[in-house]
Amino acid sequence: MYDKILLPTDGSANSEKAIIHAVNMANDENSEILVLNVVDSVYLSGLPEEELITDTEIVLERESKRVTHRVEKIIEKYEEELDIEPGKIKIETLTMEGNAADVILKISEEKDVDLVVMASSGKHMIDRFLLGSVTEKTVRHSKVPVLVIPNGY
Repeated sequence: MYDKILLPTDGSANSEKAIIHAVNMANDENSEILVLNVVDSVYLSGLPEEELITDTEIVLERESKRVTHRVEKIIEKYEEELDIEPGKIKIETLTMEGNAADVILKISEEKDVDLVVMASSGKHMIDRFLLGSVTEKTVRHSKVPVLVIPNGY
């Protein structure tokens, strides 16, 4: 039913349950997981132009490694509990720059995903009040089902 699952995550503690759900579903459905980490370009806009390209690449690479490591550690932690066969789940990691909700929606279409699994909020809780929720925008505009895992679940 779900051949490709998009897992937008920032690697925060709030996203752990979403990671577990995505891995469990992928294990049951024999699905591929695309882990997506989005670095909001707003935080990079204060850099001088000549440093922006180099610093952006460094930030993206560092964030990609951090999130990939976090996801791998969570999978290892729950491997036995979820009865996951080592190497069964194909996981691809993608780190991109931009507005999180816009990138999630764009990647879900471009990569032809069947389901988006995400936490109700990530590490930037204040964003919900100031900018509007990434999760809410994703749910409202997604062309595929979105499974939202609430914090504290």
